[in-house]
Amino acid sequence: MINLELSKPLQDQKAMMQGVAAQLLRPISRKYDQQEHAVPEELKVLDRRPRPSQKPPAAKDGEAKKERAEKPPKKKPEGVVNGSNMSTCVTVEEMCWGDVGLMLSLPGAGLGNAAISAVATPEQKARFGSYYAAMAITEPASGSDSASIGATARLEGDEWVLNGEKIFVTAGGRCDAVVVWATLDKSKGKAAIKSFVVPKGTPGMEVAKLEHKLGIRASDTATIMLTDCRIPKDNVLGSAEVQEGDKRAAFGKVMQTFDNTRPTVAAMAIGCSRAALERTIELYKAEGIEVDFDKPLWEMSALEAELVRMEADWEGARLLVLRAAWMADNGEPNSMEASMAKAKAGRVGNAITLRCVELCGALGYGQDELIEKWARDSKILDIFEGTQQIQQLIVARRQLNLSSDQLK
Repeated sequence: MINLELSKPLQDQKAMMQGVAAQLLRPISRKYDQQEHAVPEELKVLDRRPRPSQKPPAAKDGEAKKERAEKPPKKKPEGVVNGSNMSTCVTVEEMCWGDVGLMLSLPGAGLGNAAISAVATPEQKARFGSYYAAMAITEPASGSDSASIGATARLEGDEWVLNGEKIFVTAGGRCDAVVVWATLDKSKGKAAIKSFVVPKGTPGMEVAKLEHKLGIRASDTATIMLTDCRIPKDNVLGSAEVQEGDKRAAFGKVMQTFDNTRPTVAAMAIGCSRAALERTIELYKAEGIEVDFDKPLWEMSALEAELVRMEADWEGARLLVLRAAWMADNGEPNSMEASMAKAKAGRVGNAITLRCVELCGALGYGQDELIEKWARDSKILDIFEGTQQIQQLIVARRQLNLSSDQLK
């Protein structure tokens, strides 16, 4: 049975992460908002990636299979499981209470790492395990419909040759490698879309520009050009075979990672909006206006009632995030719930931060407080990892039991 109360270990983790956010991220938040594209040197203390001397020896696929066969299977825990998804959401919420852009700048925590984890062979996981990997999906003519990408990959001897343009690549300038989505044959649709690991510095891959943005300015967002970019044959994640209709193909597996990462982005919105709401309540309390959440709405002032409604909306979004993460940890299909959490939290998070700017007047609009920054940061959380409209479309498909071809 689902229990949305955090366990004691998760409560301890939450408190620790809030301490990191308060002591490390908040003090440098404004600095890196103003110094867009500067690398946050202070975050290097959080880099826990294995160094070359720490890398595990790369095992051949055959040896890895033999090793797995000899190991006794792990016993599935009984009862409720709070695993990596719930832990990640708790961590991300607290870090984004500190600063969303800086959280996205943490070294070694790129979206490409999730793709490697989902699709790579054991040998590839060992080889790419220490990379800080970005994900390159979006193109100028391919946004929300990931299946329509036009970047190409063709095999020439022992090398893949990649061509295309990728935009809005988070951490594209700072990462060690980029996981590039490209098609082997446009006529074969989704089945021909594969993901390729392209290490930074590979000839033919160029970081063409870094975007100037409304929010999350501490995080770099790159445009990447691929011009006859050659990578080794075994840098394609998983199998290079095109198996039409096979839901287990690389495209399907990577798409399934969004069922885990969308609640994470929703948790970002929860953390950012909580920061704005808490600070607004603190500022009003300092002026002698304190909200009594035990009073009925009709006995409250308009301002108090507004803050209570915002708190209720925030709590509803938070519970959706916890449910989606819990389902992922407990092996339950959560595609619809992940989209519901992302849609609700993205919309509510942006609405709360903007309303806090209005309620705080000059303090909300000026740079003496971080409220205006949180409002700017929150907008992207309703857009990336699938826009509000795409999330609603996914939910509708699940509710109506229709395919992506039947409901567009």
